[in-house]
Amino acid sequence: MRCEIVDVLADGRIVSPSAEKNKEPITELLTRVLPRQGDVLEVGSGTGQHILHFAQAMPHIRWQPTERNADCLKSIASWLAPVNPPNVNAPIHLDVHDKIWPLDDVAAVVCLNMIHIAPPSATEALLRGASRVIYSGGILFLYGPYRRQGRHTSASNEAFDKSLKGENPEWGIRNLEDVALLAASEGFDLHEIHSMPANNLAVVFRKR
Repeated sequence: MRCEIVDVLADGRIVSPSAEKNKEPITELLTRVLPRQGDVLEVGSGTGQHILHFAQAMPHIRWQPTERNADCLKSIASWLAPVNPPNVNAPIHLDVHDKIWPLDDVAAVVCLNMIHIAPPSATEALLRGASRVIYSGGILFLYGPYRRQGRHTSASNEAFDKSLKGENPEWGIRNLEDVALLAASEGFDLHEIHSMPANNLAVVFRKR
C-alpha cells in the first residue's frame, strides 16, 4: 500500500490534486449513507485532505484517521493542526493485516483508493478487520476503480490497471463481484453501488 505523494509543503502536508478533486462528491455521498452519529474509522487516510473535509461537513460524527505510512501520518496531523476539528481523533498507525485494530464498536469503516494499490491479502484483511470492529447494521464504504463481471469499465481504467501491475504484479483493479463475495463471507451484505467521477465506484456494504 502507498500514500500518493504529489507535493510536500514545508509543514509536512502532502498535497494530492486527485484528493482535492474527489473529496466533494465523496463527501456528498457519505453524508447520505453514513449513520447520523457514532464513530467512523477511516482506513488508509492518505494525505489527510479527505478526513479534514469529512469532519467539517459531518460534525455529528467522530472520525478516526489511520495510516501505515509514517509520512502520511505526519501529513494528516499537519492538515488537521491549523483547524483542530473537535470531532477528529489524532491519526494513529494501522496496518490492515494487524490482528487487533486500535478501535472497536464503530458505526462505519471508510476506505478510499486502497484495494487496487495493495496485494489481495490486504483486501481480505480489510474485510476481516472491518467485520470485527463494525457493529451490527453498520456500514463499510469502499471507493475506487473496479472491474465489473471481469471487465474494465473504461479504457482509462484498463490502462491504469496495466500501469499498476507494471509497478507491482500483486497490485491491480479488482473485480467488484469478487470483493462482494469476500465481503459476504465476513458478514456484509452489498447495499448500494454508486457511479462516481473518473470511472470510480462507491460501494456500500451493511454489516448483518
